[in-house]
Amino acid sequence: MGNRCLLKSKIHRATITDANIDYEGSISIDVDLLERAGILPYERVDVLNVDNGERLTTYAIEGGKGEFCLNGAAAHKGKAGQKIIICTYVWLDEDELALHKPKVVLLGDGNKVKKA
Repeated sequence: MGNRCLLKSKIHRATITDANIDYEGSISIDVDLLERAGILPYERVDVLNVDNGERLTTYAIEGGKGEFCLNGAAAHKGKAGQKIIICTYVWLDEDELALHKPKVVLLGDGNKVKKA
């Protein structure tokens, strides 16, 4: 059987802090949370808006403490105060599946880690 695409990492229930239409593009994410979730700068991410159902694919860039800012065209998909989920994926061979465990970071108020 071929490779399968599985969840690699997830930042769950982050709160959008800003939406900047004039930026070139991407999503700015708290650098400490990127590291904790195992997401690299410029890595492809899916952003799922819990409040309005919008979904988009973009790339992550380093942001400031507690920051989750939709930039450029992505800014049309959400606004400050809305909850989002950020996901990355990985392709695995059949022999890697049993050992795989995604990194999941659950956030609470103020984009502080609730559970990791």
